Amino acid sequence: MSLIWLVLAAIAVWALVRLGRQGEGRRRGQWRVAATLFSAVMLAGGVLLAVRGAWLPAAGLIGAGLWLTVASRQRSVAPRPTEALSDAEARSILGVPAGATPEAVNAAWRRLMGRAHPDQGGTEGLAARLNAARDRLLKR
Repeated sequence: MSLIWLVLAAIAVWALVRLGRQGEGRRRGQWRVAATLFSAVMLAGGVLLAVRGAWLPAAGLIGAGLWLTVASRQRSVAPRPTEALSDAEARSILGVPAGATPEAVNAAWRRLMGRAHPDQGGTEGLAARLNAARDRLLKR
């Protein structure tokens, strides 16, 4: 019977790790909480088994609990795209003409960033593209 529980625990650990490796998106941080709770249960079960004298399963459960705790705390950092924008692409993103002044570029950037900022319901990717377009046009 304990072999069945061990297999079910291994499947649950595998599922939590797979869920965690899918990336950090919006509303995806809950897997960390679930993994932390599950690892706490695994650690407590390992201690209980150690108290009862079952050293080998206790060591396995404690080791798996510690590993899951560490694995759930590591954040994966997505690489930033390094593609350079051309002047034409930057102008089309900001919606400014070819001979736009720096004031016009900044005004267009402020207007668009007011809607595209992540705090205002936009995305980090869109805000980064707007920043890159402004920086390209202002030659920063």
